[in-house]
Amino acid sequence: MLEEVERWLATRSWSVNDRPLHRILAAKQRSGQSVSVVLPALNEEETVGDIVAVIRHDLMRQAPLVDEIVVVDSGSTDRTAAVAAAAGARVVHRDEILPRIPAVPGKGEVLWRSLLVTTGDIVCFIDADLRDFSSDFVSGIVGPLLTDPDVDLVKAMYDRPLAGAAGQGGRVTELMARPLLNMHWPQLAGFVQPLGGEYAARRSLLEQLPFPVGYGVELGMLVDALHLVGLDALAQVDVGVRKHRHQDGQALGRMSAAIYRTAQLRLARGHLIRPSLTQFERGEDGFEPRTYSVDTEERPPMAEIAEYAERRVA
Repeated sequence: MLEEVERWLATRSWSVNDRPLHRILAAKQRSGQSVSVVLPALNEEETVGDIVAVIRHDLMRQAPLVDEIVVVDSGSTDRTAAVAAAAGARVVHRDEILPRIPAVPGKGEVLWRSLLVTTGDIVCFIDADLRDFSSDFVSGIVGPLLTDPDVDLVKAMYDRPLAGAAGQGGRVTELMARPLLNMHWPQLAGFVQPLGGEYAARRSLLEQLPFPVGYGVELGMLVDALHLVGLDALAQVDVGVRKHRHQDGQALGRMSAAIYRTAQLRLARGHLIRPSLTQFERGEDGFEPRTYSVDTEERPPMAEIAEYAERRVA
């Protein structure tokens, strides 16, 4: 590990207990900064309501840390939107945001568009499939941004159990993202959960970053932020244990392909000869190929979008 990373781990890796909530609230009051929480959601009716309810209870009613909760629905066919609204979130459909640019499927697409329908100086992203959710996930990663003006982006770190086994979750992280980062961006080797969906950042940073439209968004954002603001502006906070719905091996393969593509673009901005991934499933006549396209599109920095600039002027 680089000496720079060892120093970073000692100075930019914290526990949620390092910043008591009263200290965070005092810093928020002094700075006058506002906080938006965004949940990207696709068919998450079982969990999204509980997450919204916990944030509203703990961090809006009991402690005024969060100023708005926005659930961006990316085309759910279940009751995700109704459940989220009933729990107290403002729900916006992906296709209603910036309609002049047709939306494409993907998590990164939803996160990018969320910048147009939120107002917070600090934007906190939380995945909508978390179970046994704790508001520490929000306060933990927002805290450093309010107490330390030199920090621009904070990622949550946590244990990820799989089928009851501690530390076995995050398979794409261990098999794809961590090797890529260690080999090509060794300054980022200290991040425990580089692909985690829980992170917070200053709007002033997010609006300058391109957003891969799919699963590569977390890796792309981390790499681009490193180049834009430097390692010392990035941090991570231990928030405990993350429980969520796990995907099957083939879905993880597609995720890995998108992440590799995102890394490839940042390494060479080169041409991808075959932006697709073929996987195999056993059918009646043996193994049958299934080919999926790999997310290759990226959205430009939001600061370059006319509607966003007009909103800021207004």
